[in-house]
Amino acid sequence: MVTFRAATAADFDDVNRLIQRSFLNDDGGREWDEERALFEPERAVLAVDGDRVVGHVGTYTRELSVPGGVLPAGFVTAVAVAGTHRRRGVASTMLTRQLTAIRDRGEALAVLWASEGGIYGRYGYGMASRRLSFDIDRREARLDGAKFDKTRLDGLSLLAGPAADFRPEIGIVYEQQRPLRPGFASRDARWWDYRLADQAWHRGGAGPIQAVVCREGDTVLGYALYRFRSQWNDSGPNGQVSVMETIAATPAAYTALWEFLLNVDLTRTVGLWLGAVDEPLQYLTNDPRRLGMRLGDGLWVRLVDVPAALSARRYPIDVDVVLEITDDLLPGSGGTFHLRGNRDTATCEPTTAAAHLRLDTATLSALYLGGNTLGALSAAGRVEELHPGTITTTDPALSWPRAPHGIEIF
Repeated sequence: MVTFRAATAADFDDVNRLIQRSFLNDDGGREWDEERALFEPERAVLAVDGDRVVGHVGTYTRELSVPGGVLPAGFVTAVAVAGTHRRRGVASTMLTRQLTAIRDRGEALAVLWASEGGIYGRYGYGMASRRLSFDIDRREARLDGAKFDKTRLDGLSLLAGPAADFRPEIGIVYEQQRPLRPGFASRDARWWDYRLADQAWHRGGAGPIQAVVCREGDTVLGYALYRFRSQWNDSGPNGQVSVMETIAATPAAYTALWEFLLNVDLTRTVGLWLGAVDEPLQYLTNDPRRLGMRLGDGLWVRLVDVPAALSARRYPIDVDVVLEITDDLLPGSGGTFHLRGNRDTATCEPTTAAAHLRLDTATLSALYLGGNTLGALSAAGRVEELHPGTITTTDPALSWPRAPHGIEIF
């Protein structure tokens, strides 16, 4: 018989073995110190059959940047059910309990990366961001000096080396930029340990994590984290640069960092798996086709407290709309709400007024970070316009100047 309970610290090894089996990973010889430090047993939901852990959903306590603000969120991780116990409602029970606990804790939303995109929509999650991956042949793609003023790079300097040597500087830049980009997550010391963990098993044949830091005088303006793989073929060097993240406070710093990454000696390709859909690199190169761009899904978001979530974000233009939200999974989470907001403030309150738009929680969640449009979701039949013209007037208010960007897997 399967029962459910919270985890304890002593459950980590059993949970970890379940996760590795479920995700088809070989954990032989692997160390788990960084993952163990992140484990929050009191926030995990376990499914147990006798003394055996057969299911797990975990939650990390972090902050998520949203349009115009930052708010606490439940970061969902490591959803796994043993193959012997699937299709018994184990995952549904765990995920529903988790969402209820997130709401009861006072967090307005949950966020996750989906290993399989078809799972989470039925639990009220919406695809709230996308990622743009790059596979660049650097012999064909280069920064086009005609597209930017080269003099803006004057006065900038770059310094590269092992990432650990630059941890204070990159932490400063990240914290400065984090509130400005929807989708970025808070990183305390434990999360920086995890981000910069450099165990050999995680390198995939590449070298240790490197950093390149851009400065103007003593001010750090940006950084990139990357690895490089040394390879040779009959024609000579054929190395690869794998970029983990690039964050810059100014366009000039961004340009200088990519000028460096595209010109590492003895390399021929540059890859970036978690790029933003509005990545400026697209507009700086001589031929965007040579960037080898591919679009994929990014962060999935699930609102569990609609008024709190919509009040916490900001809106680029005035919005005044009544939304009817249906939520069949979490009783009390749906309803009719009056949203008013602008760039400086917002309120969202239950109301008995007639609704302008009707949509479900998954659709509202997909809109929340500003990465999708009412128009597109309406065209897919996911938004019902109850008051003519509301989509046209409301759509711009739900957007944001910067696309949401999930910069790390958690």
